[in-house]
Amino acid sequence: MPTPMSHVLQALDRFHAARPWDHNAQYHRWLLRRLPERFGRALDVGSGSGDLARLLAARATSVEGIDADPAMVALAQELTVPALPVVFTVRDAAAGLPPGPYDVITCVAALHHLPFSETLARFRAHLAPGGTLVVVGVARARTPGDHALGAAAIPMNVVMALVRNLGRRTARPASMTAPTLPPVMSFAEIVRGARTSLPGARLRRRLFWRYTLVWHQD
Repeated sequence: MPTPMSHVLQALDRFHAARPWDHNAQYHRWLLRRLPERFGRALDVGSGSGDLARLLAARATSVEGIDADPAMVALAQELTVPALPVVFTVRDAAAGLPPGPYDVITCVAALHHLPFSETLARFRAHLAPGGTLVVVGVARARTPGDHALGAAAIPMNVVMALVRNLGRRTARPASMTAPTLPPVMSFAEIVRGARTSLPGARLRRRLFWRYTLVWHQD
């Protein structure tokens, strides 16, 4: 039976469809502040239309973006100027990552599409000594705290949509055209699993239905 909150979320989806803005890109600047000013090789897992990979390329010696969707990889290639040190490859991270090591690995809104523990183990194995892993992920809301944070994000989401679109109805950004799946793990489950696979990992709930994970390889 539909709940009052489900009706609110459906209305928000309709509003957001007419005034889209990229919730993941909202965290790109935050993510870049977690990284050194200059670094060597970088890997962006689930690179989509390539927005983050292109930002990383301004600091990196080389960047590889991988995505399982050929259409998104083709779009990323189309949007990227040849001078940038970035390549995009069709690759399912669930089957393995390109040969490392990498100084930086990023994964934005893609980890919930992948086997969680196995993927974190691969990230760890492919990260160079002193390297940094940054994840912006999506968790399933289960606890009262999860639902309260989601409710708090609704009015801010509306404000951001109005500000980003300046009252105009616009097309969805290219970065929002990738197929997505709903998350199945709660934030508490993610924290437990991440701290087992990546001791010392720092995780935080975030607004706009996201969480972040930062981990440094010794």
